[in-house]
Amino acid sequence: MKNKSSFFRKIYVLCPLAILCCLLWGSAFPVIKIGYKTLDINSADTASIILFAGCRFFLAGIFTVFIFTLIGKEFLLPKKSSYGKICVLSLFQTVIQYLFFYLGLAHTTGVRASVIDGLNVFFVLLISAFIFKQERFTVKKLVGCTFGFIGVAVAGGLFGGEFGSSINSGDLMLVFSALGYSFSSVFMKEFAKNDNPALLSGYQFILGGAVMSVVGFFMGGRISFNIRGILILLYLACVSAVAYSLWSILLKYNEVSSITVFSSFTPIFGFVLSYLLLGEENGNLLFNIIGLLLVVVGMSVLNVKRKAIGKS
Repeated sequence: MKNKSSFFRKIYVLCPLAILCCLLWGSAFPVIKIGYKTLDINSADTASIILFAGCRFFLAGIFTVFIFTLIGKEFLLPKKSSYGKICVLSLFQTVIQYLFFYLGLAHTTGVRASVIDGLNVFFVLLISAFIFKQERFTVKKLVGCTFGFIGVAVAGGLFGGEFGSSINSGDLMLVFSALGYSFSSVFMKEFAKNDNPALLSGYQFILGGAVMSVVGFFMGGRISFNIRGILILLYLACVSAVAYSLWSILLKYNEVSSITVFSSFTPIFGFVLSYLLLGEENGNLLFNIIGLLLVVVGMSVLNVKRKAIGKS
């Protein structure tokens, strides 16, 4: 266990894995919107949106359990003591976070969603420090959070200009989604002390995905799958299975702040990929770039002069 802990604390292991997770999550912003178009899901069709999300996460859970069963050469099966933890994680990570994420993304642009998603790193720091007391909240972290919030506000067009009064229901849903993610990250750090994070990830996805699929179906949601739509669904399921499982493992062996600080890359990847794949421009491109740079500055401040991660 000590050797594994040391391995996942090394900077040359932590950085590429964390950035890979952010790249995968960032790609989900435009791919989900492409999925809506491919499967002809209208932004007003809440039931079908929930069903689509439920199918994705149920498959993600199956993939996670299968992959880590092969890696560990032993079938991942939760203990009785893990059931409650799986339910809590499923509620915050899958149901709350992604219910609001999918509904919010249907009512805003991929670029805008990727910027708002940058809030999660700062929510995590506040929650872990003040509610769960997992780490100290220092002046350096306060400065980093301030830069981050200003960056999100600037990039999202919240300070006057053409988009100054354009905050809509989709944007607010994405804020709730970021809060759901933040609580789930802190819970995962706590629960992973005594449980396999990949196991928790897989089964919380299965439970949350099943709940969302059933709710969406009985609300009247229907999806007419085609080959392209199935491929998109499989890709999104793989994104969740790989990214969240790796992220959970990193959270287990490192401080929450040292991992979640990398989340600032997610909106950057989401912004770039939404622009490239969807051709979206969220108002003034210059303000978008300045805002995202401020988010990166906030991330850098939180990480500056920190001791080598392997020794923290």
